[in-house]
Amino acid sequence: MLAASVHFFWPFLAFTFLAVVGTWDIIQRRHSVLRNYPVVGHFRYMFESIRPEMRQYFFESNLDGAPFSREVRSLVYDRAKNIEGNKPFGTELDVYTDQYAWVNHSMAPKGNAKGYQGDAKTDPNLRVTIGGPACEQPYSASIFNISAMSFGSLSANAILALNTGAQRGGFAHDTGEGSVSPYHRQGGGDLIWEIGSGYFGCRRDDGGFDADKFEAQAKTPQVKMIEIKLSQGAKPGHGGVLPGAKVTEEIAETRGIPVGIECISPPAHSAFSTPLELMDFIATLRRLSGGKPVGFKLCIGHKWEFMALVKAMLESGIRPDYIVIDGAEGGTGAAPLEFTNRLGTPLRYGLAFAHNTLVASGLRDEIRIGAGGKLVSAFDIASAMCLGADWVNSARGFMFAIGCIQSQSCHTNKCPVGVATQDKKRQEALVVPDKAARVANFHRNTLKALMEFAEASGLESPKDFNPEHVYLREGRTASTLPASAVIDWLKPGELLTRDDIPGFSTYWAMADAKSFDPIKSIEAAKDERHSK
Repeated sequence: MLAASVHFFWPFLAFTFLAVVGTWDIIQRRHSVLRNYPVVGHFRYMFESIRPEMRQYFFESNLDGAPFSREVRSLVYDRAKNIEGNKPFGTELDVYTDQYAWVNHSMAPKGNAKGYQGDAKTDPNLRVTIGGPACEQPYSASIFNISAMSFGSLSANAILALNTGAQRGGFAHDTGEGSVSPYHRQGGGDLIWEIGSGYFGCRRDDGGFDADKFEAQAKTPQVKMIEIKLSQGAKPGHGGVLPGAKVTEEIAETRGIPVGIECISPPAHSAFSTPLELMDFIATLRRLSGGKPVGFKLCIGHKWEFMALVKAMLESGIRPDYIVIDGAEGGTGAAPLEFTNRLGTPLRYGLAFAHNTLVASGLRDEIRIGAGGKLVSAFDIASAMCLGADWVNSARGFMFAIGCIQSQSCHTNKCPVGVATQDKKRQEALVVPDKAARVANFHRNTLKALMEFAEASGLESPKDFNPEHVYLREGRTASTLPASAVIDWLKPGELLTRDDIPGFSTYWAMADAKSFDPIKSIEAAKDERHSK
């Protein structure tokens, strides 16, 4: 009898549970699917919740996956683990699509059969000196560095692994706007201190810029360069809010903000409001840092605004030591979908425009250009250098190197591999010594591939890449042309002597060193140009 009653009990319990769930589904008002399909409708939500994992692990081809394909992720994983990266049977890419680009090889290649044997830490072909005439402490940077990712968005272990890897590999690590954390300090790698509109690490109680706090931190030996963030590719023109619940003691100490209080990064800076004021701010930061390189980062938006900055450089005589162009391809920062998909200029166009404007205003020789935006492979670096970059930064590439699986849960605090989370238990999955070694491996193996890529093109150095070397497909005619033909390249000083350059002169006429607002409308500038 007892055995029979036990056997009856479990089916009864299951039936009761399903009856309760079904009843609740019918009376609730939030989900139409559950009202029409009580109980079984839950399977829809369950399958939807694991859809990304199902696609990634069971249905993706090597070329599927966004924003990075499985092929690209595997490339990083293999290089980070020092695994042979060669693959047989030819490319899986469709080489006849409009998006396909390539670099031509030479019949007189350089190098030798063993491949590149140099040291990326010291090889001048793989390093660039950043610092203009006013800079007293120029920095010899690698041409491949870790892009901006803040402590707070990334875990303590992730920051420590990245910075330790940078120290081992002899390259730089951008702090992101969250300031310099104890984990950056512990890693010992070279730092680019990024200063955003929240002025974290150099912030007054009212949220403004604190010169004394800035000077104290900027003069520390580990900080090699200062970077003012005007905008970022992931969410150009958008500020940010860090909820009070996420402001832990560590984050509060790093950022210079109260524990447990909501922290706001406004869309715009308060230390300056015009291009000329930005130039003064650059000069101030350079002086307070002891003459270290100071530059700014932005995703190109309104063309007249960037040209207004250039006019301010000419009018004030103050130059940034460098400019980093971020592409609208996005980065590690989470953002509204409209910002991610439809705001800002993609890297290829923004980089070529910025390079052209500096050349045509006579300033390019004094200012270095960095580039960021889905740059992971040797070809990515080479193509950016063809379009005007002196060096490139990568965020997600180095995230893959420390174990990121592109689960796209960075903003949920539930990163499954401990990279983008403040959950202490999840962070324990990321073993710092192992991941730091992978960061250094990825950097070294990528630059090795870049040198061999350049040598196969008949070049002594990646620095020799120019627009003639990268081929792009011209969408209107489907013809294949070098970037030197697809894109108009301006001559030194040309903007100062001509007023009829298509795509440039109109915006140059609109630009004002005293304001980010245009002097005149696009139509008025065009009419004035045509009347001359």
